Amino acid sequence: MKDENYGNQNYTPAMKLSGVCDSLGVIGTKFGNGECAVTCTVSPGHLNAGGVAHGGLHSTMLDTALGGALVSMIKKEEWCATAQLDISFLNAANVGDVLVAEGKVLRRGKNLAHCDGILSNQDGEIIATAKGTWAIWASKPSSMS
Repeated sequence: MKDENYGNQNYTPAMKLSGVCDSLGVIGTKFGNGECAVTCTVSPGHLNAGGVAHGGLHSTMLDTALGGALVSMIKKEEWCATAQLDISFLNAANVGDVLVAEGKVLRRGKNLAHCDGILSNQDGEIIATAKGTWAIWASKPSSMS
């Protein structure tokens, strides 16, 4: 998610999210003030062996939305990364479903932030929920070179 637009408060949904989001067809729709939303239409390529959307799609969308919410409010020179992410899978998603993951920052401290989010379909049915903790660094850690 970190590119030349990282920390840019004027982000627009057309900006690049990440390579994995690009490959899955996940698109940003909201970014700013500690909130982020992404969307994706479930295609046959997203299905697991049981014929419903793979939990990895849900996880990617929620991680992106929650992390994006934090990115929308940190300083340009700061960096963050998911330290812990808990996801509850509540309902299945099927081909053609339009999924929306919405994330928000609950609390941001100096070195940690707590975020939560919901993944729902076009009918407003909750597909999954998530809560997580993000580590925050004052600048890019050497381990991320």
